[in-house]
This record gives sequence, C-alpha cells and structure tokens, in this order.
Amino acid sequence: MRIAVLSDAPSETRVAATPETVKKYRTLGAEVAVQRDAGKAAGFPDSEFEASGATIAADPGAAIRDADVILTVRRPDAAALAGAKPGALAIAIMDPHGHEAELRALAQAGVSAFAMELMPRITRAQVMDVLSSQANLAGYRAVIDGAAEYGRALPMMMTAAGTVPAARIFVMGAGVAGLQAIATARRLGAVVTATDVRPAAKEQVESLGAKFIAVEDEEFKQAETAGGYAKQMSAEYQAKQAALTASHIAKQDIVVTTALIPGRPAPKLVSAAMVAAMRPGSVLVDLATERGGNVEGARAGEMVTAANGVKIVGYSSVERLAATGSSLYARNLYSFVETLVDKAAKSLAVKWDDELVRATLLTRNGAVVHSLFGAAAQPTASQPAVATAATSAPATSVAAAVTL
Repeated sequence: MRIAVLSDAPSETRVAATPETVKKYRTLGAEVAVQRDAGKAAGFPDSEFEASGATIAADPGAAIRDADVILTVRRPDAAALAGAKPGALAIAIMDPHGHEAELRALAQAGVSAFAMELMPRITRAQVMDVLSSQANLAGYRAVIDGAAEYGRALPMMMTAAGTVPAARIFVMGAGVAGLQAIATARRLGAVVTATDVRPAAKEQVESLGAKFIAVEDEEFKQAETAGGYAKQMSAEYQAKQAALTASHIAKQDIVVTTALIPGRPAPKLVSAAMVAAMRPGSVLVDLATERGGNVEGARAGEMVTAANGVKIVGYSSVERLAATGSSLYARNLYSFVETLVDKAAKSLAVKWDDELVRATLLTRNGAVVHSLFGAAAQPTASQPAVATAATSAPATSVAAAVTL
C-alpha cells in the first residue's frame, strides 16, 4: 500500500500529512511519498518527513506513481493526477458545490474522489470532522486579526493616566467558528455579544460569558428543526432582526461574521449602510469571503478600508495558522484512511457500503456517483461539459444560514 502526499502550494499553506501521521501510516503498513517542500510553508521540512519514514518525491508525478491513496488539502487539479493508478483514492476538501466540471475531470482521471467536508456528523466520525477542526481555528484567528487591525487595546485597563475601556466585539453566528471567536475574545478581555437564529445557541453563547442578541419572539422559539438546524425565517422576522442588528453593529468596535450556506453564495449580513454607521477605526472580519462574503464590500484575501475608515478584513484565517491547521487536518485524514485499511493484511480494503464512504464518495469508475452531484455533473448531448455557476439567490439574513 502506497500513500502520496501532494503539495497544495502556492495557493495553500497547509499540508495533508505531518511527520506524526506519516509514522501512523507506516504502522498501517503503508509506504509514504511526500512531494518535495509540501510541508515547508507549514513548518514541516522534508528532513522531518524523511526522519518519520517517508520518501521525498521530486514532483507530483513521482509522488503518485503506483499510489493507492493520494492526499491533499484542497481538491487536486486533474492535471496533477495524470498517471495516477486507476481506482486510486484521492482524499481532500473537494468543495464540490458549483464545480461540476472539476468533478467530471476527477472522474475522467480514474480516481475515487472523497470529499472530507461531507463527512456525516455522527459519533464515530467526530475525529474526522474537518469542518469543525478548521472552523475552530478560523474563529480564533478572526479575533486575532480583528485585534491586530483595531489599533486599540481589547481589555479594560486601569492606569495612572486613566482608564482604557474594554473593546466591544459582536460575533454573528454561533457555530464552531463563532463559539471559538467568542471564547477567544472573552479571554482577551473584550465585552462580547453574539447572535444566531437557533434558540439552542443562546445557552451556548451565555455559557461562554457573552450576551445573546436576537429578537426572541414566538417565531424565534420555533426556529430550529428537530435535527438542530435553523429554519427559514419569515420576512417580518428578518426585518425585525435586521433592525436590531443594525443598531447594535453601530456601537461595536469589532464584528466577526461566520455564516455560510453549502452550495450557495454566503448570505449578506452586514450592508454598506451598516458599515457606514460604524465608527472610524472599527473592524469587520468576514470568514465567508471565499463564497462572496457576509459583509458588503468584503474581498477574499484582502483588507478593504471603507470611506469612513472602517476596516473590512477578508483574509483566509486558517491558511495563516498553517502548522496547527495542518496538524488537525492530517489527523482528520488519518482517522478516515484508517477505516479503509485491513490492518491484518496491511492493505487497502474499502467497504463501499460503509456510511462514511457513501457520504463522502464523489467519483468512482469514471463517473460522478454522489447523489447530490451525480445527475448535475453528467454532461448531456446538448450540454457542453463546462462548470455551472450556482444560481440560487443569496440569502439576506442569518436566518437562512448555516454557520461555520
């Protein structure tokens, strides 16, 4: 059994394996080939991979030659998989929504592609949950970024020269990223408030020492499904919540937004008018810029300064925590790969009917096989094989969002 670890550089600083997980793969009976400098940006030099038992491959082709499993952080380009063994497993964060052409290319490359972000949220898969492991870091880094750009101290300070008031931080969305942002902001001494449309989030927010902000009427009390997800709220409720949010944002020093909807543009939570109402020097940190952003005017990978001096931060948070992000992601991957291996025979033995496999498998035997993408990803006689952009209209309220 051979495992290949490819570099995601230059667009991605994380790496899909670490010296720690290479040692674990070796105990499963695997040979591990790591592409040269794959871990350099994350602080894992080739020498550490070699010391853990891996071989260093000069390029992607050398790494994947005869590989049974190919590991990357983001979806690999089909060109990088040229020469891959038919049926090899390609495992990554695949971002399949709206990328039908790319899925077809993976299928045509002959690999069985698995999307780690589609891992079901069940007990046995918790250790494989890449969304949680990476969102947790994103929430932490968002507050650090906000503090760095704010230009003032966060905690209240009593000094001989006078009192420095505590900064006010508002977190929009109390998912994994939002809760970590709240916890980090509280540890740094800020006065923290947060909002979410799920009633259960109120208790979670308050348990971390933050104040919950929402229109808590009868509709709000029924805003969660039996499965724990947010329901679509009425236009009347959205208007009331938007008014409350607008008045609250105007008083904040730092705002962190965390709302995403799988397969759709990120909902716009903060309008240009809300940005204009904030004080000069205030900061908004948008964690959804890769899907268009929650803040009007936000741009992925950049910091934008509005006309009134408010800063809008759109940096990719996790990529600037490359070492920690890689360590957690690599453990997520190892935990999944381990389930695909016959430990006695020390060979790959995928159980294709396993619920983890069925939930994450995108392509197999030259076809897109996932139920969410299979039909849409297959070209017809009258339809050219090109990517189809998401056509759903963006949501205008956190009421329709799934938070990170």
